[in-house]
Amino acid sequence: MHAPDPHYRKVVEAGFREAAFLSELGITLVECGPGWCESSLRIQPRHLQHTGVIHAGVQATIADHTAGGAAMTVTGPEDFILTTEFKIHLLRAGTGDALLCRAQVLKPGKAFHVVESEVFALSDDKKTLISKLSATMAVLPRSR
Repeated sequence: MHAPDPHYRKVVEAGFREAAFLSELGITLVECGPGWCESSLRIQPRHLQHTGVIHAGVQATIADHTAGGAAMTVTGPEDFILTTEFKIHLLRAGTGDALLCRAQVLKPGKAFHVVESEVFALSDDKKTLISKLSATMAVLPRSR
């Protein structure tokens, strides 16, 4: 996939670093490249819901923001990304020591990008797919 902004990595890094909610949760950028992005989160008790599994809101947040990071890698320097809609499938109860999320741009466009994220729970040497997100990301001019 083509990255129209040669400085996309700095843009994605800033998007993770400057998002206060991500900092509060502990979500960090792992790596990115044209059309994809990965992030991670070390699970703490605050990330769990009352039954002891990883909260759906935590899964949705890491999946959405990582999808946005992937979308930014194929967005020009004069534009930014804003999620317009997403659907998340919670495939199984999430338990483990950490989350790893990988997002991939399925279809870049001038006005919208379609992106998919997969969220994996990591426990010892086991990697389990726990949720999958499909999103539409609007491409908007920075001057707004």
